[in-house]
Amino acid sequence: MHNGLKKTASRTKQAVETFYEGYNCAQSVFATYADCFGMDREMAFKMSSAMGAGVGRMREVCGAVSSMAMLAGLKEGNANPEDEEAKERIYLRVRQMSERFRQENGSIICRELLGITEAEESAKPQPRTREYYESRPCPHLIECAARIIEEELL
Repeated sequence: MHNGLKKTASRTKQAVETFYEGYNCAQSVFATYADCFGMDREMAFKMSSAMGAGVGRMREVCGAVSSMAMLAGLKEGNANPEDEEAKERIYLRVRQMSERFRQENGSIICRELLGITEAEESAKPQPRTREYYESRPCPHLIECAARIIEEELL
């Protein structure tokens, strides 16, 4: 671990607090752990910014799940296109982590987790108000993803 932060308690809390600061779900998870794999926080925020709200606010794969996958790639991903075993290992790791998330939350799809039935028309994010935060399961989902990262990757 870098920066002397303890595992579960402080990092998990930091991920949720980052969401309450106005960052999206993907940024909140990814930036909390990116330093563990040699990436600075600013680059982590930028890299994960497009993954929020189910990838570009399309409500597809939850941003917290996308961040778990990206962090797994930083730790165990392959850089050699001919290494079929490494490809299989990282795909298996991501499937296992995603399945844990699905078991705990019922889905890995943003719109299903939010209970949204209609397609998202706008790319414009909603204002971050008290009502916004109170109406969403996102803090719990971020906490779940952080816990899985703690147990699987750190």
